Amino acid sequence: MSKVRIYTLAKDLGVENAKMLEILDGLGVSYKSVSSTIEEDTVELIKQILAEESGEAAPAADTAADAAPSTPAQTAPTPAAEATAAREPEAKAEPVQVAEPAAEATPEIPHRAPVVTIMGHVDHGKTSLLDYIRKTKVAAKEAGGITQHVGAFEAKTSKGKIVFIDTPGHEAFTTIRARGANVADIAIIVIAADDSLMPQTREAIAHAQAAKVPMIVAINKVDLPQADPERVKTDLTQLNLVPEEYGGDLVVVPVSAKTGEGVEDLLEYISLTAELEDLRADPKAAFSGVVIEGKVDKQAGVLATVMVQEGTLHVGDFLVVGEGYGKIKAMTDSAGARIKEAGPSTPVQILGFSEVPSSGEKVQSAKNEHAAREVVAGRVDTRRDAENARVQRRLTLEEMMGPLGSVRTVNLILRADTQGSVEAIQGILARKESDDVKINVMLAGIGAPTEGDVLLASTAEATILCFSVTASGGVKKVADNKGVDIKSFRIIYELIDEVDRLIKGNVEPVFEEKYLGRAEVRMVIRHPKSGNIAGSYVTDGMFKRNAKAKVTRGKQVVYEGTVVGLKRFKDDVREVQTGYECGINLDWNDVMEGDIIEASEMVEVEQA
Repeated sequence: MSKVRIYTLAKDLGVENAKMLEILDGLGVSYKSVSSTIEEDTVELIKQILAEESGEAAPAADTAADAAPSTPAQTAPTPAAEATAAREPEAKAEPVQVAEPAAEATPEIPHRAPVVTIMGHVDHGKTSLLDYIRKTKVAAKEAGGITQHVGAFEAKTSKGKIVFIDTPGHEAFTTIRARGANVADIAIIVIAADDSLMPQTREAIAHAQAAKVPMIVAINKVDLPQADPERVKTDLTQLNLVPEEYGGDLVVVPVSAKTGEGVEDLLEYISLTAELEDLRADPKAAFSGVVIEGKVDKQAGVLATVMVQEGTLHVGDFLVVGEGYGKIKAMTDSAGARIKEAGPSTPVQILGFSEVPSSGEKVQSAKNEHAAREVVAGRVDTRRDAENARVQRRLTLEEMMGPLGSVRTVNLILRADTQGSVEAIQGILARKESDDVKINVMLAGIGAPTEGDVLLASTAEATILCFSVTASGGVKKVADNKGVDIKSFRIIYELIDEVDRLIKGNVEPVFEEKYLGRAEVRMVIRHPKSGNIAGSYVTDGMFKRNAKAKVTRGKQVVYEGTVVGLKRFKDDVREVQTGYECGINLDWNDVMEGDIIEASEMVEVEQA
């Protein structure tokens, strides 16, 4: 029996995808997304339901049409009829007034175009795919020189506009996100059909997962004779990414950037994903945007590419970026044409900044130059206060690890010298997980850690663990600036001990008091510097320096504190066993002969 995709059926029957999903929910049919397939008998049921709904609507319209001409047919109304007709408007006036407020609905925030970024391994065809979409989906007069105008372009499809960000790989994508700006709505992971998963592919997937954006996998180069798309799908399952064909929810589209095969399907899936994400933005709201890239042009000066996220940008507006501001002197769109305003999901190149803004910086508007200066001054003060506070205080456990909840996650990035080492470490880590703590290996690769690893660790609050490899000086410097821990090990058990320490840091420790020993005070020695020292005899157990001390006089506890020092004759010692005399120095001077001193310590209870 043949199967049909949900979105294809919706398109054929002329209904919205949301309506189709509503009908399926009513029928109790399970699905993962609008690209899931349904059986032919379910299709027939849906057609019957839609036919019945349209059949019910038609008679109602006919009844209204039949009732309308009845009044004109009465050419000679009687006086009684005239009186009734005169009273009818009065009777109907009240319901009309009640219905008017209900008709005034709050205007709905309009949808916006999805912003898409393409990531993947070197030579897997990212640029070729972008170039093909440019040539086929952008007007010929606009196609030339798009890249030099702005690092993004708009593609026109049957489903509407799609904006592609032309960024140089996933590191730029993460740099933008590291500053708190999630520009991309959808990530396309390009994988070559003849090469399958490569190190940068795994990194790109990890970056997209950390950003929590929907992923679509495009298997490129399917036109090659050695192409093996099934191998790619199988390899993806090893990363817990299960394609829809295998019963998962990952959309996988075979494409060829050379012949154009599957590109239309890819654009269709992008539009469907955007529809499910329900992307909206208010063009009338206060402006907000993000810098995609900035550069200095020899002729024009400082140029910044900004993605409008909310509101509308106009020529003449004052913008604040970081600790600088500028006035928009001119704007150009992705085709290089001059424009006067730009709405949500529109990439524009702006002329008007005095300094080059950094990628990922958030942009906001100001009413005038005075207001812009006030915002900048406030940001400078906030930064200085934060820097001073960072120096003066240390991070608490909760700030480092997040609030303690029922299940906590330890994010790790692994780097090792061989694939065998990586697999061995991953196998050991898998056995370390418990109901309370989950170990999330975001990325596992061969070779020394890179700046991309540091960026990922910074945004995902992860620790980088290296086995038999070390980070370069430049990477260590970036890690120090970002506050990322890079720890290298030569012995695998030391690496596992470090993971145990990280896990314990994510679990609330439980301590209990452990009894150590008891001593009897036989004389009090007056010391000019140390104060009164209790000359004692250890009758039970042992005494340790820095142990907790409790002094009992008769049946009453007269002091609780700490053993700050232990002496045997004139020597300082760490501990004293049963049957030995010693001098016990407490941070308390009122000790007396005959007092009993009990020592104890707090020990962590090992949790199962």
